[in-house]
Amino acid sequence: MGSGRYKSRKCGVRMKFRFSGKPLLAVSMSAAVLAGCVSSAAIVPQPRAQQPAAVRGPTGAVTVPIGQPVRSQMPRPAGPLDPGFRRAPAGLNDRIYELWRAFPGKTGIAVQRIDGEWSLSQRGGDLFPQQSVSKLWVTLTVLDAVDQGRMTMDQRVRIGPEDLTLFHQPIAARVRAEGSVTMSVRDLIETAITHSDNTANDSLLRTVGGPSAVRAFVTKKDLGSIRFGPGERLLQSGTAGLNWQQSYSVGRNFEAARAALSAATRQAAMNNYLANPVDGASPAAIASALTRLARGTLLSPESTEYLQGVMSRTRSGPRRLKAGLPPGWQFMHKTGTGQNLGGMTAGYNDIGIATAPDGTRYAIVVMMGSTTSGIPARMALMQSVSSAVAEYHGR
Repeated sequence: MGSGRYKSRKCGVRMKFRFSGKPLLAVSMSAAVLAGCVSSAAIVPQPRAQQPAAVRGPTGAVTVPIGQPVRSQMPRPAGPLDPGFRRAPAGLNDRIYELWRAFPGKTGIAVQRIDGEWSLSQRGGDLFPQQSVSKLWVTLTVLDAVDQGRMTMDQRVRIGPEDLTLFHQPIAARVRAEGSVTMSVRDLIETAITHSDNTANDSLLRTVGGPSAVRAFVTKKDLGSIRFGPGERLLQSGTAGLNWQQSYSVGRNFEAARAALSAATRQAAMNNYLANPVDGASPAAIASALTRLARGTLLSPESTEYLQGVMSRTRSGPRRLKAGLPPGWQFMHKTGTGQNLGGMTAGYNDIGIATAPDGTRYAIVVMMGSTTSGIPARMALMQSVSSAVAEYHGR
């Protein structure tokens, strides 16, 4: 841990979404290259302080310039370079290609050696639905605000019934039992990342300034092809073909409303989302961002160490990438999983940083934009990718 303030505690195409009959334009970003979860009475988390002006495109669409993934400068080791520093180990790219080619559906894979000079990918520049992977960008934006003195880790945030979202939100039980809860920014980060709590993440998003603040962070840091959508409620309702109502945050009301839609309506909404995911990101851009996080070029040293500690405690996806690494390796990560329709999942992801016993680090990203393969097969692909990285390490 860094300083005491970071003590860990448990815890162009546009897509339209509608709320209360009025169209809301989600982010439209041209992209080259980087599950899901939002809040407030107005659905899109509203900033509590004035935010930097966003770039406006035609008809009011918010546009974030997209560039190639940025690789920060990595100091050269003083001694002899190990065999895998300058180029990927012979055979690793072929192994990754074969794994990618054999898996049905749209899949993207990226691997980058953090303490080195190489990266490799398959469909690395395509956009894939992030779903809850996007929680990482919210937390990065919050920690950047902390580094700049605009927020504090002990800042208190109130969460009421009007802030509840849908799907995975363990906080909801406390809110309904107590009427409202108040949590620190630190505890919300822990809950959002380690438990992938949608309402915790949405509360952070609202507090830091809403989606525009996250997009501004992505632009400021030049993270490349990483989109950030309108928030969990609008994202998920739009993907399902629904107009959001706050009553959907209660029980299984959302699932019931979704089930009442015609098959054609649901399929059209899902196809629109997959064709141009409003929360889309490319595997190569995510791998580059993870590399820069690990190298300490995105946040202060304290925030960098803190966030990596939180990511190492992630509870979701224990049988995804993490399960493919041999004993002695460490892994910190964030998962994302989208909605299902007819056996097809729109977004099944795991992204993270693997550390070998000798301290060498790799950014590993596996994203499934759409696949009808069963869950065991999806996890097996992820395990095979991380296992291959470990197998070829040091060659």
